[in-house]
Amino acid sequence: MKLIGSGTSPYVRRTRLLLGDRPYEFESLDIYGADRDALRARNPALKIPMLVDGGRTLYDSRVIARYLSDKFEHAPLSWDQENLLTLVDAANDSMVALVLSHKSGLDIHDGATFHELQHERIARAMTALEDVAADGAFDAWDYPAICVYCLVDWAEMREMFDFAEHAALRGVRERHRGQPMVAETDPRRAG
Repeated sequence: MKLIGSGTSPYVRRTRLLLGDRPYEFESLDIYGADRDALRARNPALKIPMLVDGGRTLYDSRVIARYLSDKFEHAPLSWDQENLLTLVDAANDSMVALVLSHKSGLDIHDGATFHELQHERIARAMTALEDVAADGAFDAWDYPAICVYCLVDWAEMREMFDFAEHAALRGVRERHRGQPMVAETDPRRAG
């Protein structure tokens, strides 16, 4: 298997954590710079991560997770877990949109409808995730907890969300900080 992505992507990181210590090759791309053409050539959706396994190429972290779950005979996610992942992805997608807007020189606090919608989506998704985290939904180190861990850690690194009133989400991060491959996949170490 070959995983293609970026060492700073929370979506790539969640896939790397799901793979754990299984053998695979990791190819890191600079998707907004020198390796943009390589991304275009490999993925018509222009997304990372991508997983190549034999003759199959998968283009999205959720699809990759489902594929790996089938391949390694993990229990399928429940509908409640799938819904929680939709919240994680909504918050993460909006944060990425804001980071890219900021990198493009835009004021992400300018009141523009697009930016306000992203901020609202983040706030509402994080509040909902906080509530279920407080009820223990992410206590076990499973794929939903991995995704929440990656979201919280990346959001904190990028200073995209103030977790002062979200102790349960901070707790998920603290509880799982020592899990296998967490330190090795830290986006702060990506070069």
